[in-house]
Amino acid sequence: MSRKAEVNSNEQPLMAHLLEMRDRLLRIVLGLLLVFIPLTFVAREVYTVIATPLMALLPEGTTMIATEVASPFFAPIKLAAALAFIISMPWTLWQAWAFIAPGLYKSEQRFVAPLMLSSTLLFYAGVAFAYFLVLPAVFGFLVGMAPEGVSVMTDISAYLSFVLTLFIAFGLAFETPVAIVLMVQTGLVTPAKLKSVREYVFIGAFVLGAIFTPPDIISQFMLAVPVYLLFELGIFVSRWVTPGIAEVEAQQRGNGAG
Repeated sequence: MSRKAEVNSNEQPLMAHLLEMRDRLLRIVLGLLLVFIPLTFVAREVYTVIATPLMALLPEGTTMIATEVASPFFAPIKLAAALAFIISMPWTLWQAWAFIAPGLYKSEQRFVAPLMLSSTLLFYAGVAFAYFLVLPAVFGFLVGMAPEGVSVMTDISAYLSFVLTLFIAFGLAFETPVAIVLMVQTGLVTPAKLKSVREYVFIGAFVLGAIFTPPDIISQFMLAVPVYLLFELGIFVSRWVTPGIAEVEAQQRGNGAG
């Protein structure tokens, strides 16, 4: 084969991959738009639902406020965009999976598909945990701490940013088991090694809670405890789904003893 023919044969697969990537990205954007556009028509109603955890705790006659001229329009639209991203996540992950699957071994394909499904469900579980449990507890604490004579009237844009930050923080925190399984599967760590650093993980979970949640002990505790429990769950699952991990740990112990 001539050098020119070899170059052309290498360029063709590369172009095919780039074209497929473009098609997959377009499908992801199309799926996002198909969810986002209908949500824009009910964006105000959806915002009312998201605001319920705070509104239910405010004194009678108190409302949220808009301190910027365009906030009443942009805040619901921003929420619709965020929800469209969350709702269309399975479609996005499926397109990513369809793109990378041909390059994987059969054993890897059997592993990745359940991993993507579990990561999606765990992210949704984290968002639901934040909405139904964390937000009422946090707002109950914060509203209760307001000095007498001070009316709590939160700006709608600031409230939305606060809520979305919590949703993302808890959604990502609930991915802890997936991250641990990936690290064990790729050989970066072993379950035994993870068990040996439990104390540091416990402390680190509270540090993360202090960074990514409001400055109150309730939300920090409600993030740190699930993260640590999910860490333990990840250790258990990784040992169960990783073939030969017991032999690897036994060999490491033998080398250490030697």
